[in-house]
Amino acid sequence: MEMPKDRTKFLWWEQYRYFSYSVCQLWRECSRRILRTQQSITWVSALEPGSSNSHVLVQVLAAEIEKVQVLPQTALYIIAGAETFSGHREICGYGLKKARRRNSKEIAAALEKLLPKRCQVLGLVTPGVVVTPKGSRSNHPLEVEDGEAGFALLFPKIDGVKIQTFHFFKDSRNQVIEEEQFAEAGLKNNPDLRVVLMFGYNTWKSGSTRFLRQILNRLNEKSIILAGGYVDSITSLTSENNVQPTESCGVVGLAFSGPQIQCASVLLDQDVTDDRTAEAAMQRLKAANIPEHNSLGFMFACVGRGYQYYQTKPNLEADAFRKFFPNVPLFGFFGHGEIGCDRIVTGNFVLREYNETKDDLLHGYTTVMTLMHLGSAKVNQA
Repeated sequence: MEMPKDRTKFLWWEQYRYFSYSVCQLWRECSRRILRTQQSITWVSALEPGSSNSHVLVQVLAAEIEKVQVLPQTALYIIAGAETFSGHREICGYGLKKARRRNSKEIAAALEKLLPKRCQVLGLVTPGVVVTPKGSRSNHPLEVEDGEAGFALLFPKIDGVKIQTFHFFKDSRNQVIEEEQFAEAGLKNNPDLRVVLMFGYNTWKSGSTRFLRQILNRLNEKSIILAGGYVDSITSLTSENNVQPTESCGVVGLAFSGPQIQCASVLLDQDVTDDRTAEAAMQRLKAANIPEHNSLGFMFACVGRGYQYYQTKPNLEADAFRKFFPNVPLFGFFGHGEIGCDRIVTGNFVLREYNETKDDLLHGYTTVMTLMHLGSAKVNQA
């Protein structure tokens, strides 16, 4: 718009410009103040199949997303029961695989449409989930080993915390992952890196274990926590490196950086067989003295554990976690392998391995429990 030549119009124009600038500046400042007070993590959970043909997490997220009091910048969702089949679909041979793949993609597309366009999203499909029902951080976490369920963790912008998605896959043309790729993912030359949640897919492929070890060995430092497991598949990954051959194996994950982040993890191995030994592991985690406000718990368990492992006693490990951390929500999954080890925090917040030796980070028939604190929250937790 051109500036008016008439003096009266010119003065009016200048006042209009000043008023518009002031309103815009005031609006920006108000928006920034509101966002600064809404830096606590929230989540949406879905525990029972609905009446619709879509996955239950799609239904619940659609109903709850408008009620969320944060602007998500990163979302991690995990769904179980995604690979169910409609009666009209082919259920034999190659058609079965095609139906499963299409169903997962439909769920992913529906979930991504509900989230902000600039939100980086990581979506996983697993045999079962561990989830805290929405509404309160003190709600009882549940191990859902069968059926349709899921959750979406929604991370807003948090002062002093940076969250990055990453993706590495095995490439027959390039057997070595370059240092630049690690640096771009925030996994190299990053003194503030504190936690890496890592998830392997297509781990049944030949050479997958060697590939995973190649990555883990370069990240196996005492200054960071590594935790995660093997999933059925990845459905969403908003990253520049999200294209890979469908037959390849790989890893995806989230890297958490920030000097205020504190974290510790424990490994429940095959010696943990009852309430007493499970609670002893939680006591080790409690001894790390991680602040519990604005914290999250993660549980990555083998599909061979759960109620069958504990002689048909359900929810034993989640119950043990809640006994020692009653106000920390717990999330995770049952998968086909686990990533992690015992690492606790000493008085000067230097991470060390619990048994003072280099542990193998790849496991089977175990559970990895992790507690992560993201710093002082700006608002009271729900």
